[in-house]
Amino acid sequence: MRVIGIDPGIHITGWGIVDAEDREVQLVDYGVIKTKRTQPLPIRLKHVYDGVSGMIAQYKPEVLSIEEAFYSKNVKVALTIGQARAAAILAGTNAALEVAEYSPREIKQSSVGLGAAVKGQVQYMVKVLLKLDKEPSPVDAADALAAAICHINRAHLKYLA
Repeated sequence: MRVIGIDPGIHITGWGIVDAEDREVQLVDYGVIKTKRTQPLPIRLKHVYDGVSGMIAQYKPEVLSIEEAFYSKNVKVALTIGQARAAAILAGTNAALEVAEYSPREIKQSSVGLGAAVKGQVQYMVKVLLKLDKEPSPVDAADALAAAICHINRAHLKYLA
């Protein structure tokens, strides 16, 4: 199974591609999609959509795993992240991918073993789980890889049930 994980953001959207066979996970690639703060929001959303669509076309994953919407005291931040989420989900849906959504807590629990883990802990455990020489950077890409790993772990548990 090949999974693309997405950490949505209007300025930086992290993405990570992970392959899974049996209980083994292997890194394929990761990176970020950056938008310019000076551009209008619709252009930035199109850039996120096009970037995710491009990664899907290039790597041909079967599943898009993404963080669920979260609640923030800053409504504007929550709304723009929600819009970036929608752009990424639409890219996956248009490519006929299964779209799986997980809470930030589920993603951290799955990769670190602690739902309240901080970003540095997520980066470290992604490095360990994928047997990398160094922690994936930036943190947005590490979070995207953690989202992919979360789906793989959840899919494996469903298979065992």
